[in-house]
Amino acid sequence: MDSGELNRLFDAVWKRELKPDEALARIKTAPYDHDIEGVAKVDLHRHVRCGFPEVVFGPGKTDEQIVAILRTLLDHGQGGLVTRIEAKTGERLEREFHGGFYHSAARTFRVPSPVDPGPKMGRVVIVTAGTSDLPVAHEARVTAEAWNCDTSLIADVGVAGLHRLLNRLGELEGADAIVVVAGMEGALPSVVGGQVSCPVIAVPTSVGYGASLGGLAALLGMLNSCSSNVVTVNIDGGFNGGYVAGLIARRAGAARNAGTASSHAHATENAIAADGSKAATSSVGETSGAGSRKHTSK
Repeated sequence: MDSGELNRLFDAVWKRELKPDEALARIKTAPYDHDIEGVAKVDLHRHVRCGFPEVVFGPGKTDEQIVAILRTLLDHGQGGLVTRIEAKTGERLEREFHGGFYHSAARTFRVPSPVDPGPKMGRVVIVTAGTSDLPVAHEARVTAEAWNCDTSLIADVGVAGLHRLLNRLGELEGADAIVVVAGMEGALPSVVGGQVSCPVIAVPTSVGYGASLGGLAALLGMLNSCSSNVVTVNIDGGFNGGYVAGLIARRAGAARNAGTASSHAHATENAIAADGSKAATSSVGETSGAGSRKHTSK
């Protein structure tokens, strides 16, 4: 239930179209929708509490269940994001929801909110150590884009060829958050963290040979990073990395916008004050001049 729904509810009570007890019952049960296919209760208040709608984790759910959950979100003016789905499910969802898009590399499906999200805020850059890390990186990028952030991707700049990263450092400037995706020994986030002044979200991947232990080596390396601006999420957690980066970037973008608006307001106030001061000075000058002329005539 968003502010619009609450206003309509209060209006109905005021017009005596709805009893107060009935309105209270609706508010109590509004945070989630009951009995979606008998197996899901969609958290409709999550976007109010956290700024982002509930996200659907695809594995273990049937196509019909995913469709029902997405319809519930859309019916309440929210967009929908589904992660870790196969191509067959993605194609089904594209048929069901016009305007939705299945990203085959990220294995995600996203349908935008029917409500205009407004201008983009915040900038997220996703960096990968190798080409094999791209599926996880794409999942991070889709998630950050669902936050309505500007995003860009820098691929295949791992530490085995560090000059590749150094040639792209200019593209990291101005980022509000950076997601670094790496497998093997997981060294890249520390290197990136030492070159930037924003948070770096490290995402270990399961890419690597035997002793990488399915991403555990990269995870431990990232957790022990000597770069103080690096934080780490779970193995192959592209969604988690993109979500946190999007949250940080949105808040940074909102703060910038508020600061710009405040600066404009102060500039306008100063200009008005300056104009008023000039007008007052001019008026005093004219009065003083008239007095001088009058004195001379005597």
